[in-house]
Amino acid sequence: MFSDAKIYVAGGAGLVGSALVRRLLQAGYNNLVTPDRRDLDLVSQQAVTDFFTREKPDYVFLAAAKVGGIHANNSYPADFIYENLMIQANVIHGAYQAGVKRLLFLGSSCIYPKFAPQPMKEEYLLTGPLEPTNEPYAIAKIAGMKMCEAYNRQYGTEFIAVMPTNLYGPGDNFHPENSHVLPALIRRFHEAREASLPEVVVWGSGTPRREFLYVDDMADACLFLMEQPRELIANELLSYPKPNFVNIGTGVDVTIRELAERVGEVTGYQGRIVFDASKPDGTPRKLQDITRMSSLGWQAQTGLREGIEKTYDWFLHNQLSFRM
Repeated sequence: MFSDAKIYVAGGAGLVGSALVRRLLQAGYNNLVTPDRRDLDLVSQQAVTDFFTREKPDYVFLAAAKVGGIHANNSYPADFIYENLMIQANVIHGAYQAGVKRLLFLGSSCIYPKFAPQPMKEEYLLTGPLEPTNEPYAIAKIAGMKMCEAYNRQYGTEFIAVMPTNLYGPGDNFHPENSHVLPALIRRFHEAREASLPEVVVWGSGTPRREFLYVDDMADACLFLMEQPRELIANELLSYPKPNFVNIGTGVDVTIRELAERVGEVTGYQGRIVFDASKPDGTPRKLQDITRMSSLGWQAQTGLREGIEKTYDWFLHNQLSFRM
């Protein structure tokens, strides 16, 4: 990308989008377009078409999405599949019509089958049933990825996708019920420590294994891919039937029990940790194979303990925003 390129970050105010904006500004890209949902309704095809006609961005990072944890996915399946399908279809088609040079679509590791071999390779997509609790969201993400692939095949576009593992960091959603596991644990342990509660209850058995990626590392990986020459991108990500997406992760996972213990240590909580096995565990294990991304020359830099500490520090400085 050239330094004065006009870059549209869809979802620029969210966890992923704000990290992308931070990384782009750090790299010297200042011509950024980041309208929020009050200014641009991405579910509206006409609004998105008008936006691309007016702004004509050179590059697009598609980070906008309706996201949430197990509880949110289970409670609002129609919202998750409808809103995500509409956002993706509108932005990808709008980018094609506007002649965008390259688009990067943010997927999710939940696209892989529930019982996929571990670690999960890109080739395992669509080889088995999905995890039921987040199937609508996963299907929407798969559709977005396949839409990029289809446009590349038919129109010769450069629409690539990344599949980051579980993300966390500054700007995360710390809602006690609708957030992902790590930010939910940070808030729960912090409030338990503040109230001197004797125990913290964690959903599930504590045995599932998860991989976590600090969101600023994810943003760095995305910029790394967008800055690669066309020859490399064409060979690695645009050569059908080779997967047009690449996993982004750390290659290391922990159990939910280990994660809870680590969050307890960082927040200074001294009480007991109790696991409620009546609550759903979700997929038994989700570890991504990062061989392909590593071969391109990129690796994550932030360890889990350091990432939790940075995220907790951000939470402490912004917790008034989470009062309910």
